Amino acid sequence: MNGKNGEPNSKDLYALLHVSPEASDEEIRKAYRQWAQVYHPDKYQSPQMKEIATENFQRVCEAYEILTDENKRMIYDIYGMEGLTSGLELGPKLNRVEEIKEELERLRRQKEQEKDSAHVQPSGSILANLSLPDFLDGDGIMRGMGMASEVQSKISKRTSLAIGGNLAVNANSGGGAATAILRHHVSQVSSVEFMGSIGLQSLLGVQTSRQLSAHSTAVMGLTMSLRDGWINLSNTWTRQLSDTTDGNIQLSLGPESSIGVGWRKKEKKMSAAGEVKIGTSSFGATAHYTHSFSSKSHGRIAGTIGSGSLALEIGGGRKISKFSTVRMMYSIGIQGLIWKFELNRGGQKLVVPILLSNHLNPVFATGAFIIPLSLYFTLKKLVLKPYYLRREKQKGLENFEKIQIQVQEARAAAKKAQQLLQNVSNRKRNKQLEIGGLVVVKAVYGNHKALVNRHKSEEMEDEVASQIIDVTLPLNFLVNDSGQLKLHEGVKKSGIMGFCDPCPGEPKQLYVEYTYRGARYEVTVDDYDELLIPQERHRV
Repeated sequence: MNGKNGEPNSKDLYALLHVSPEASDEEIRKAYRQWAQVYHPDKYQSPQMKEIATENFQRVCEAYEILTDENKRMIYDIYGMEGLTSGLELGPKLNRVEEIKEELERLRRQKEQEKDSAHVQPSGSILANLSLPDFLDGDGIMRGMGMASEVQSKISKRTSLAIGGNLAVNANSGGGAATAILRHHVSQVSSVEFMGSIGLQSLLGVQTSRQLSAHSTAVMGLTMSLRDGWINLSNTWTRQLSDTTDGNIQLSLGPESSIGVGWRKKEKKMSAAGEVKIGTSSFGATAHYTHSFSSKSHGRIAGTIGSGSLALEIGGGRKISKFSTVRMMYSIGIQGLIWKFELNRGGQKLVVPILLSNHLNPVFATGAFIIPLSLYFTLKKLVLKPYYLRREKQKGLENFEKIQIQVQEARAAAKKAQQLLQNVSNRKRNKQLEIGGLVVVKAVYGNHKALVNRHKSEEMEDEVASQIIDVTLPLNFLVNDSGQLKLHEGVKKSGIMGFCDPCPGEPKQLYVEYTYRGARYEVTVDDYDELLIPQERHRV
C-alpha cells in the first residue's frame, strides 16, 4: 500500500520498537519491555529529562498498543496511521487482507458521504442569454435569462430533503416553479424519492432505484401532471461494460414517448459520451469528447443532430483555482454562431451564451473562431502564465518554510531522544571497545546526494548539514550483546528512536563507518533496505 507522495507505508511504529514488520506478538512485547525500561519517566530525576522521557514513553506505549491489537495492526500495515486516525473500524469476522481492504474502502466512502451530507449543500445556476444582432438593431442585448437554485439538507442518516426553484424569462414570456424532493435510502442497494413541483407546470412523482448486481442498476419513475392529468412512466437500465465504460437504455411512456440508448466512457486523460433518442414526434443524437491536456486545462468537442437542431461545438476550459473552472465554447449550427462562456465554482454555475450572427457567413464564422483563440493564447503567454508562475513560486516558498519548521521540530525531538539513549549507548560502545567488538564510528542519515558531497568543499557544508542527521549514538545503542546490529528491511529508518527525516520527499540513504576486531568497515544502504553488520564485504 502506498502512502503520501507515492512512498510505501513507512511502518514507523516497527522502527520505533526496532522490530521487523513480520514480528510475532511475543517479539513485540519483548521489544516494548526493553524500550519501556529506557524511557520510563521514573528513571530520571531532572524535570527536563523526565519530560523528554514521558513524551517518548507515550510514543512507545502507543506503538505497542497498536501492534498488539490484531485489527489495528492490519489497518496500520495497509493504510498506515491515516487508516487509524480516520476512525475506521473493522468487524470481528474479517480475516483476510483482501476483506480488510474492501471493508476499509467501503467505510472510508461511507464516512466521506456522511461528512458531505452532514451540511446543507447549496447549488445553483444562472443563464444570461445575449444577442449581438438584437443589440445592433436597437432591441437590447438581453434575449432571455434563467435562474435555478437548490438546497439539499440531510434529515437523518438515510433521508435527505432538497428544495429548489427556477425562473426563466424569454422575450415577452416567462415562467417558474418550486420543487421539493424527499430522498430515502431503503438499503445499501436501493432508494426511493418523492417529488412535488408547483408552478407553470405542477407535478407529482415517485422514483425508485435498485442495484441489480455489481454492474447493473435500474431506475423506474412515475410522474403525473396536476394540471391536465397526464401520466408519464420512465425506466432506465444502466450496465457497466468495462472498468471505464457504461451504457444505458431509457424508455419513456407518456404524452411524448421515447426510447434512448447512451454510453459513457471516462479515463484519466479523457471522457466521452453519446446518446441516440427517438420519440413519437422528434429524434436526436448527441455526443461529446473531452481531453485533459494537464491537471488544469482541457479541450472539448461536441455535436448535436436532430429534428430541431444541428450544431457543432468546440472549445476548452481551465481550472483557475481549487474550486473554480472557466470554459469557453464556440458553436456553429442552424441556430447561428454562438460564443458560450461558463464559470463553475463549487456548486454554482454561470452560463453566458452570446449569439453573434443568425447567418452562417464563412468569413465571419472563421473570424469568430480565430479571434478569441488568438486572444486566449496571447493572454496566456503575457498575463496568465507569468501570474501562475509567480503564484506557484509563492506556494513553493510557503511549503518550503512549513517543511523547514516541521524538520526543525523533528530534529529537536530526535536530539531529545538521543539524550535519553546517551548513557546506555556510551556504556555499550565502551564494552565493545574493550572486547574489540562492533563500534559505530560515524553514521549519518539523509539525502543521498548530500551524503556523496559531504566531503567536497567547505562552501557546501551548511547545505549538506541541513539535509543529513548524525545518528552515530542511536546506532551504537542498537548494537546487541553479541556485537551485531540489524535494521529491518521495509522499515523507513527515520522512524528509529533518535532518527528523523531531514529532507521530506527526497530519496535517503544511511552511511555507516564502523570498526570490528581492529579493522575498519563502511557501508551505505537505501532507506528501506536491510542493514546487518559486521560483514566482511564492508571491509575497507
